[in-house]
Amino acid sequence: MSKNGSLTVSKATTEERVQPARRSPRLNLGRLLLEGRAFLALIVVIVVFSILSSNYFTVNNMLTMSSHVAVYALLAIGQLLVILNGGIDLSVGSTLGFSGMVAGFLMQGVTLKMFGDVLYPSVWVVVIAVILVGAFVGLVNGTLVSRFRVAPFVATLGTLYVVRGFALLMTNGLTYNDLGGRPELGNTGFDWLGFNHIAKIPIGVIVMIVAAAAVSLMLNRTVFGRWLYASGGNERAAELSGVPVRKVKVWVYVASGVCSALAGLILTSELTSAGPTAGTTYELTAIAAVVIGGAALTGGRGNIRGTLLGAFVIGFLSDGLVIVGVSAYWQTVFMGAVIVAAVLLNAVQYRGGRKKGRRAEPPAGRATAVPPGPEAATTQTRG
Repeated sequence: MSKNGSLTVSKATTEERVQPARRSPRLNLGRLLLEGRAFLALIVVIVVFSILSSNYFTVNNMLTMSSHVAVYALLAIGQLLVILNGGIDLSVGSTLGFSGMVAGFLMQGVTLKMFGDVLYPSVWVVVIAVILVGAFVGLVNGTLVSRFRVAPFVATLGTLYVVRGFALLMTNGLTYNDLGGRPELGNTGFDWLGFNHIAKIPIGVIVMIVAAAAVSLMLNRTVFGRWLYASGGNERAAELSGVPVRKVKVWVYVASGVCSALAGLILTSELTSAGPTAGTTYELTAIAAVVIGGAALTGGRGNIRGTLLGAFVIGFLSDGLVIVGVSAYWQTVFMGAVIVAAVLLNAVQYRGGRKKGRRAEPPAGRATAVPPGPEAATTQTRG
């Protein structure tokens, strides 16, 4: 090729490289608005209900609503881990209700027929026992999905019914009331989780913050977090790269069970009663919070920040509708519309990258597992 021809090709190549850069600010702004939709939705909810009710945007009401959000958020945090892995956990609501029933059973006293006495465990023993129960339910789910290759939807749907059935069998459908305890029995303090504050912040909100911080640290700063994103993005490639895919599956379901148990403890403490039907349909609320927060239901995409925002959107919207006196039937309609809109926006966000022929980029700091060999070279060339 001649020298002039070479210069012409170089100039054209340079222009092609510069042209996308001129359009990037506009594209980045649209992407920023799309990815920040949960935050924008939360602002809209707060502004609208603040206009409709003067009691909505007050410190006390915000703290009260935040304590309600804490229950949704804890369920959503556990659900996020499962969804990042490419699965789904439909048993979180039932685990919440069963955990509350176990707490109520222990707070009422455990009869020891052998010794003819009644044992009243302390609050911290109850908390640890309930967390272990939640972890066990998660372990069952994880084992079914990872070892026996049962589809997550089917496995957790079956667990949903089994766990809810055990909750109903414990009292034949009745409720444990008055869990405040009695000082002479040494079983008081359970309501501390639901009613006490530290620096004017409800205990439930503090538990939510600690759980969110711990999970965020795990996702962003640990090897397990990289394994989770890798296995959720491409399970086969992750397995070929040495990721213990089965162990990751088990542990995310265990974590989901623990989060559900914590949510059950907080809700039961706030109500000072434990009912076997508590948490019904909460699994859908948890999934909705994750979706509103921008996570992909196909796995490998999502973060704690978005999930928390999604939980706050649902919680603040639900409480706002109650405050302004909207009918319970219309509340269901509004919540369903929000979920559908979130799913549509997710489809737009992730489909946009495929239409341009570009692979979805992993979150910052994430290593994408790609199997070695010719396939890896082909994949990298297409990206």
